[in-house]
Amino acid sequence: MIRKAFTEVDGRPVARVTFMLPGSIWADNIYLVGDFNDWNQSSHPFRQTEQGTWMFTLDLEVSRSYQFRYRRDGEWTNDGQADAYRAATDGREAFIVTTDPGIPAIY
Repeated sequence: MIRKAFTEVDGRPVARVTFMLPGSIWADNIYLVGDFNDWNQSSHPFRQTEQGTWMFTLDLEVSRSYQFRYRRDGEWTNDGQADAYRAATDGREAFIVTTDPGIPAIY
């Protein structure tokens, strides 16, 4: 699930985006990887809640689209609940999250 909340940080509008994966996914580690972190495969680690859900929250610039994927124990994982899907020219798949306030906040 992807949850979006629109707020202000230091006087500028941001989209606070929370990426969630079910606790039924077994993993030692999961990372959020995308163009917002230059596809760094270790800079955005998910944390697992007491209920088992995997979560990562970050603030993104409003009214943009971002490409992302998940890296679970060294393997790429997809998100069927992304706003859109795109096949990159290098053969890599990318999923899209859009931070447009006009799009519903919970998917």
